[in-house]
Amino acid sequence: MGDRAGHGPTPPLKHAFRLMEAAAAHEGGATLERLARTAGLPFDEARRLLRPLTRDGSLHRLEDGGLVLGGEPDGGHAAWDLVNRVRPALAALRDELSAAAYLTFYEDGEIRIAEIVDGPQTPKVDLRVGFEDAGHATALGKCVLRELDDDARADYLSRHTLADLTPRTITHREELIRQLESPAPVVMDREEYDLGTVCIAVPVYDGATLGSLGISFRADRMYRASRVRESLLTSADQLTRGLLFGR
Repeated sequence: MGDRAGHGPTPPLKHAFRLMEAAAAHEGGATLERLARTAGLPFDEARRLLRPLTRDGSLHRLEDGGLVLGGEPDGGHAAWDLVNRVRPALAALRDELSAAAYLTFYEDGEIRIAEIVDGPQTPKVDLRVGFEDAGHATALGKCVLRELDDDARADYLSRHTLADLTPRTITHREELIRQLESPAPVVMDREEYDLGTVCIAVPVYDGATLGSLGISFRADRMYRASRVRESLLTSADQLTRGLLFGR
């Protein structure tokens, strides 16, 4: 279902992660110059990243001018709410790949969207069918289903109809399971949820909680798939290792 490109994410994405990681290490706030030194970035590069990161709430400026990782500045890093902790990664993906970014989690037997970061030039897919009823038709949902054990997957499929959302939707359980058994690290849906839209996703874990990280883009931009896959794998690894989950 997917292949891994032979190159890593381009510098802006990696630099954004490094700057946010530096901010997380200075919970009381630090100047941009200090964050740049901690991240090992040229000051001009850090300054270029500052505007989009503060605009999206990834970084927050305190009254004294110091910068902290986005969220409630006086609440303590471990107490920040999930959305504020994952938004930097989603915003970085959106800006780097020019595509709407999504995060889901598998909770209480359902696949639920935790956050979407889009923009005027990167609109999200039209969510005309709720994600809880479309796990079989989205890369994000199929990514979660592939990671479940046999019993959990069978339970999910027993409670959800494989609705025919587009002519490309997989509606036969056996065919879906064959696809889910692919060893590839990346899952894709090719216009299975929405005609004209492709989604690529990879698994993430918040402790024992399973989820998926993905982006959506127009089907006529499939030539970007290899670059997208590598960036998603790198970002998912950052999230799972706790960079933005506050561990």
